[in-house]
Formats: sequence, structure tokens, C-alpha cells
Amino acid sequence: MIQRVQSLFLIAVVVCLVTAQFFPVWQKLDATGETGALLKVTHTEIYSPPEPVSREYFPTAVLGLLILVGIVVAVVALFRFRNRMLQLKLGAVNSLVLAGFLGLSVYFTFRMEQMIPLAGEGTYDFGMYLPAAALICNLLANRFIRKDEALVRSVDRIR
Repeated sequence: MIQRVQSLFLIAVVVCLVTAQFFPVWQKLDATGETGALLKVTHTEIYSPPEPVSREYFPTAVLGLLILVGIVVAVVALFRFRNRMLQLKLGAVNSLVLAGFLGLSVYFTFRMEQMIPLAGEGTYDFGMYLPAAALICNLLANRFIRKDEALVRSVDRIR
């Protein structure tokens, strides 16, 4: 049922997470034009125009996996609208996944700040803010699911 408020928030979670897959989490720019970026699949990319100098994979592939898990859990929760208790549990799992993503993102950015020898400050990009917005939407969806469950239980008591 798309007309329920929690369904709209769960759709917003999916949209934020799918969009976040295409943006870097963190970038560091140098005055000479070199760039370092933390992406979901690649650990570090240091560009010296026009071709990449360094590209490492594994450690931050976990970030991409957490985003994919968050998308799947949100979609499953969206279609389990008849079972509100399961929806609440899936929402709690998704909150943990998104909080884990944000925590690991901060950890990797601090680590990369030391690894990338470029001068200047690093800045967070949309890839960090969109999962934070998804976490807020997920928490709001859980709140409205709880309200629905309380309403259904109160109506059952009246009968």
C-alpha cells in the first residue's frame, strides 16, 4: 500500500540509497588538479590528470555491500506491509546497516586523510549525506509503522 506514510518513507530510503551508489563518499582536491576520492567500491583513486595513478579495492567494498544490503532490506520491508511486526524488525536491521555504513565511512575517510599525500582538506560528498538522509527516513518509517500497530491494537481492544 503506497498510500501509507511509512511506505513513502521506505521508498525515499530506496531512492536515497540507489542514488548514493553513484556518488563518492569523500574527496580531497589539491591545488595542482590532483584528486583523491573515497568511492563505495574502490578504496582510493588518486588522479593525476588525465589518467588514474593508484586504485585499490577491497577495504571499502564493504561500503558498497552495506548500501546494497540496505536497498534489499528496504524493498523487502516495503512489500511486507501486511506484517507490521516484521516490517519493524526489518526497519531495525536496516537502521543498523545504515549506521554501520556511516561509521565505516567516517573511519575510512580518517584513514584516507593520512594515506593520500595531497595538500588541502578533504570534504564529504553526496555519497555520505544521502545514506544519512536514508537513515532518517528509515527511522521515520519505523515510527509510523509503530503508530499503525498501536492503532490496530487499540481497535482490537474496543471489539
